[in-house]
Amino acid sequence: MTAPKKPQQHSPRRPPQGARAAAAVSAPPPEWSDDDLEELQALLDEVPAPFEPLDASMLDGFLVAVILQPKPVPLSDWWRWVLDSEEGRAAPAGYDAQPLLQLVQRRERELKQAINDRQWFDPWVFELDEDASPSETVLPWVAGFALAADLFPALMNLDESQLTEPLAQLYMHLDPEDLEDADALLEEIEGLEPSADLDEAVECLVRASLLLADVSRPQPAPRNAPRRPGPPRGGPSRGGPPRGGFSRGPGTGSQGGPRGPR
Repeated sequence: MTAPKKPQQHSPRRPPQGARAAAAVSAPPPEWSDDDLEELQALLDEVPAPFEPLDASMLDGFLVAVILQPKPVPLSDWWRWVLDSEEGRAAPAGYDAQPLLQLVQRRERELKQAINDRQWFDPWVFELDEDASPSETVLPWVAGFALAADLFPALMNLDESQLTEPLAQLYMHLDPEDLEDADALLEEIEGLEPSADLDEAVECLVRASLLLADVSRPQPAPRNAPRRPGPPRGGPSRGGPPRGGFSRGPGTGSQGGPRGPR
């Protein structure tokens, strides 16, 4: 699956205050400022030719797919693809990759914490021109995800029946011709309605990522789950969160997921 060329970057929007405040149960990492994001993109742009580094949006989707692998992927295996998305070459001699690596690992830690806690995160999705559809706008993020999923296939080798629905919510933004030998996935995509707006498209990115986490990185059941009263003539049923559940936090409606920088 070939990732599209890097889109033009635009000034990111910050997520709404209410969504940010509800984002985490544990102490959240410091937010990325506009300057932080500009520094990251500048460092990516400074990777020397002929390397083709990911841009910030593709990087974000790429990291999510790496984190969702059933077993951790060593840094040495995925880092080279951040620097060179075409061939995965190692950093050239004389190039100091440490400043970029530090920022990338900062984002990786944030995403890993959110996914492990089944908390909402802010995908790095950047607005294109005013005529771009929601699908076109989130495409770079999805292309980065798809690149990592192709490079590290352990996620895609899990139970297809559990993967199809969340993957369809992501891959619906790709060209169907890029989805070869994926009949079940294409059939699922055909039954989906296009996102009504960019907020809905971004929300689907987060939802699908967390649903995939339930498949590839399931959370252990609590040892001492509280019991809830059962029906009058039935035995008590075991409590605990529903299968595939995740927390949105207070103050978010059906279309109120946190929005990433755009």
